[in-house]
Amino acid sequence: MKFLIPLLLITPLAACSWGIKLDSAGRDVRVAWNDDVSACRDLGRITVSVLGKVGPMDRSQVKVNDELEVMARNEAATMHANTIKPLADASDGEQSWGAYACSSAPASPARDANARSSEALETFPLKEN
Repeated sequence: MKFLIPLLLITPLAACSWGIKLDSAGRDVRVAWNDDVSACRDLGRITVSVLGKVGPMDRSQVKVNDELEVMARNEAATMHANTIKPLADASDGEQSWGAYACSSAPASPARDANARSSEALETFPLKEN
């Protein structure tokens, strides 16, 4: 019984990030992981954050990174950016991204390899068992 009460209090916090979804405008924003964005117009910086820990437990870094990317893409769309690039690695559930307007946003290598259009791609957090 001692452990049940803290567990019941922490469980709702774990659900906080389940509502992070890529919106329709965010789908049009590509991620330039290793691409040169020097020919693009710099529109500013985006800093996004999610819970990196739930109580004393660290969340999966893959989930945290996926959620940070989705949030950055959604935010970039509100700035009329069509490309984002991470400015630093995620740390403690927070990450900064550069937002850019590129005249032609080429598909990322992963998309070329899979031959998928941007409309067919959506990021979902992984489910741990």
